Amino acid sequence: MRAEPATGVTVLVVDDEPHIGRIIRTRLEQAGYVVLLAERGTDALSRLESTSAIALVVLDLMLPGISGTEVLRILRADNRWRAVPCIVLTAAGQDAQLREVESLGVSEIMTKPFSPRRLLERVRAHLETTPTAPALPTHAPTPVVP
Repeated sequence: MRAEPATGVTVLVVDDEPHIGRIIRTRLEQAGYVVLLAERGTDALSRLESTSAIALVVLDLMLPGISGTEVLRILRADNRWRAVPCIVLTAAGQDAQLREVESLGVSEIMTKPFSPRRLLERVRAHLETTPTAPALPTHAPTPVVP
């Protein structure tokens, strides 16, 4: 059984290798996700500040400037993003670094090289099980009255 498309759900992909970002973007967009790309940690934080509807982050650890670990630390320290699922996708194999991101509350760690199909499966799984993730739209949303 094929999962319903994820129309309108936004995923932020942070990777300093442009070809990796394009591969991930292509696969996720084929599944109906809206994908924002960032190549630096500072770019990722800017995207988060300017886009309120990011439902999940795919994050490389080895980034120029602010590391992926530091981006994750900032995400988890901020109430706006604390519950946003974050899949770390990294070639880094240093046990201490991986233990640190686990302690910060990463949703999952995947290593490079990776399967784009498997990454899509994991994105779907995390979005389906995260209570704060936006529901996959099936009709127009009901306005919330404060």
